[in-house]
Amino acid sequence: MNAIIMAAGTSSRFAPLSYEKPKGLLEVKGEILIERQIRQLHEAGIHDITVVVGYKSEMFRYLEEKHNIRLVLNEDYNIYNNTSSLIRVIDQLADTYICSSDNYFPTNVFIENPESSYYSALYADGATGEYCMTIDEDDNIREVKIGGSNAWYMLGHVFFSNEFSIKFREIMLKAYDEESTRMGYWEDVYIRHIDELPAMKVRRYKDHDIEEFDSLAELRAFDTKYVNDSGCRIMKNISQVLDCEEKDITDICVLKNGMTNSSFRFTCTKDGLKYVYRHPGDGTEAFINRKSEYFSMQVAKELDIDNSFIFMHPEEGWKLSYFIEDARILDYHNPEELEKALKLLSRLHEANIQSEFPYRLWDQAKDFLEKIQALGKDDTEDFYQLYDRIEALYRLTLKDGWPECLNHCDALAANFLISSKNGQMDMTLIDWEYSGQGDTAQDLGSFIACSDMNYEEALSAIKAYLGHDPDSEELSHYLAYTAIASYCWYLWAIYQECNGVNTGSFLKLWYDYSYFYSEKAKALYEIRFKA
Repeated sequence: MNAIIMAAGTSSRFAPLSYEKPKGLLEVKGEILIERQIRQLHEAGIHDITVVVGYKSEMFRYLEEKHNIRLVLNEDYNIYNNTSSLIRVIDQLADTYICSSDNYFPTNVFIENPESSYYSALYADGATGEYCMTIDEDDNIREVKIGGSNAWYMLGHVFFSNEFSIKFREIMLKAYDEESTRMGYWEDVYIRHIDELPAMKVRRYKDHDIEEFDSLAELRAFDTKYVNDSGCRIMKNISQVLDCEEKDITDICVLKNGMTNSSFRFTCTKDGLKYVYRHPGDGTEAFINRKSEYFSMQVAKELDIDNSFIFMHPEEGWKLSYFIEDARILDYHNPEELEKALKLLSRLHEANIQSEFPYRLWDQAKDFLEKIQALGKDDTEDFYQLYDRIEALYRLTLKDGWPECLNHCDALAANFLISSKNGQMDMTLIDWEYSGQGDTAQDLGSFIACSDMNYEEALSAIKAYLGHDPDSEELSHYLAYTAIASYCWYLWAIYQECNGVNTGSFLKLWYDYSYFYSEKAKALYEIRFKA
């Protein structure tokens, strides 16, 4: 017999503790979760143990020597689901336990030698959104559906008999070619092919025979040391800024696990207010200057452009803000909202704040280009043709001799939050991490580049920003910077995709805009220079 422990995931719902370490490495009631499970497997005579790692994989390395286990790396942990972990150890399936690193078993569930394949289960008294099973009179699982009530549902460890493993391996290897399989759970493969596989039985457990903690609140209820001493630096930082105790930090709710940051909302019971904690993503220090962001946040607060800001650490990059209740993002096609957003940008630029931290879109584009070249991802047919096109346009903008000042540099709809204040529309411009000194056209260029506005709407936005019809120099310069911004973020998207981050439809959007707006701007420059 052998065991495979799944430990590759980010446990994103377990904020903020999971930002610092994988959930399987948390200490619960004096013992590391995964180490307790390994110990219980050893006690049951199972010493052939493989741990599949991904997120913060280096933190698991000590287990190899300490417990004589094998580590297998899943490089796709942040792209696909647990099928991408199981496929990496598919050849090890025999008489095998499949376990989750974050389960806690008060008593050893591995002691009794199983006679057949089984999935462990708890009973839901009432409605549940878990994987619920239909079971026949011989305890065989006949059907599994997501959601149900008054039913046994899948939770915890699984045992594959050798007979089951042979057939499941064959099915899984074929199914993994499909994107839908990679995006799902291995249990989904089992469910789809349940009639083709040897019967798997249910193994029933009582409440609390298997513990799984999906949130800090659940862990606090099980291990009271976490109420006021989580050992989490993030919790200590929040406590210090808000002058509260850890127990006052409640109702934690993940807001996003984004391309550059993760964030969660929480309530501080000491003052009854809601806050947002922003955690910088791994590797973002390569292209984000946190000291520059810190400077810009002070300016944004003073100019009443971002009144949600409370505190930011200038080196580490974590940030604390007020939570804006019932906020929604800017609608590019709402004239009132569009005008207010452009006035915020105008207010910033008219203040003419000079920053010692440069952020020039063309320099940033070249930096992304070098990173992409180093990764060998510069092999598309027109990659350098597009580069030459945008570079020539950038050189034309230099002839305009436009001034520089502090720019936001990421002025897209998602960063303009709209709420109601005293019965009036209120707007806040957040996320200043790309901000810095640059051409005053950078923000409006990025604003258009990150929108779904058509060309006529883009021209209207330029007019609304200026407060007058643009002259030929203004129009050519702003359109050129729309192309430059599109190209910069196009390269950024390629780089992010190289790091396993899905940028969605933005990559193609920015590619198309790079060509479209560069053509428009080039034509205008040619007319000007001929004149």
